[in-house]
Amino acid sequence: MKKPVLLFGLVSAAVAIAGMAATTPLILAGDHAKSDLLGYSAMVLSALLVYFGIRWYRDREDGPVGFGRAFAVGLLITLVSALVQVAAFQLLYFKLVPGFGDAFVACMIDRAENAGEPPAKVEEAARTAATLKRLYAAPLTNAALTFAAPLPIGVVASALSAAFLRRRAGQVPRA
Repeated sequence: MKKPVLLFGLVSAAVAIAGMAATTPLILAGDHAKSDLLGYSAMVLSALLVYFGIRWYRDREDGPVGFGRAFAVGLLITLVSALVQVAAFQLLYFKLVPGFGDAFVACMIDRAENAGEPPAKVEEAARTAATLKRLYAAPLTNAALTFAAPLPIGVVASALSAAFLRRRAGQVPRA
């Protein structure tokens, strides 16, 4: 189980980090629509690797691979990917792009203004953005928030993939 977890976890992280690297200049330039599209696409592609990791594991097992074991493989792939993403984002946020927090605040405010929100909603978005900037400025909360971002998607991808790919006792392995 170790090999597919590490292999697919690291590839999943690489896809997510590539998305992170591609969206950062867009966020800094204020191109929110493209950064959102690219960022969410990278998250989905990263989560797809959970499916391929579970399938790779299942196809190399001789016996049954139930939902529980397949789900565990998917969760472990997600955890490896999320941990590597945290390390990469810490590096990006604190070392490579020191003004990222300010750009993110501006991005959130611009989104609210461009959506035609009333001034009260824009002000609320500004307060939320300032709170997030303060939380991201501390390495521990930065890591926790960054870690929490891919987890829901990874859990859903793990559950769906495990349900789809499980192999019961007596089922013939696919060649």
